[in-house]
Amino acid sequence: MTGFAPEAPLVLVLDDEAPVRTALDSLLRSVGFRVACFAGPEELLHSDQLASASCLVLDIRLQMTSGFDVQAQLAEAGLGIPVVFMTGHGDIPMSVRAMKAGAVDFLTKPFRDQDMLDAVGAAIERDRERRAGEQRVAEVAGRYETLTPRERQIMALVTTGLMNKEIAGQLGLSEITVKIHRGQVMRKMAVRSVADLVRIADTLDGRRADPS
Repeated sequence: MTGFAPEAPLVLVLDDEAPVRTALDSLLRSVGFRVACFAGPEELLHSDQLASASCLVLDIRLQMTSGFDVQAQLAEAGLGIPVVFMTGHGDIPMSVRAMKAGAVDFLTKPFRDQDMLDAVGAAIERDRERRAGEQRVAEVAGRYETLTPRERQIMALVTTGLMNKEIAGQLGLSEITVKIHRGQVMRKMAVRSVADLVRIADTLDGRRADPS
């Protein structure tokens, strides 16, 4: 294969054993994924490929640190790359910890090629859903930015359940003025019902509350 389509998912592999990296690189490329392998965490954490990666295959036991620490550093950096953990020394408590930390799967070496491909496939699907969700939020935020200060004020009151007459009373406006502004809000936010507007407001509130 001489190249990959631009949309081919990128899978990162972090393992300090060269034979494992070589085997995974070959396996993952054989099904059309782009692959980048790393021997140590510093190399990975400074890579400009992190933002575009759809999955990280991560060894839990590394020479200078643990895969859990690497996962935590990625989370602190706001990088939600789905992780598939692997180890040669797996046990039940470790696998439980991995899953609680948000791992897609936990594979004990030696694992079957198909098990790894299935785990990576699940991670890539999770990443696709995450990116789609982030895109939807970005689109909503972009529409919200087009509202005037008065329209934002009225949107906030509409989504608390107030009627036009009540909003007019609170803001010292005529009811017809509120109705016009409300129509502009609905048009700019691309919604047809108050229920849809409430859902969008909740989405925006969640985005503001997200520390990342």
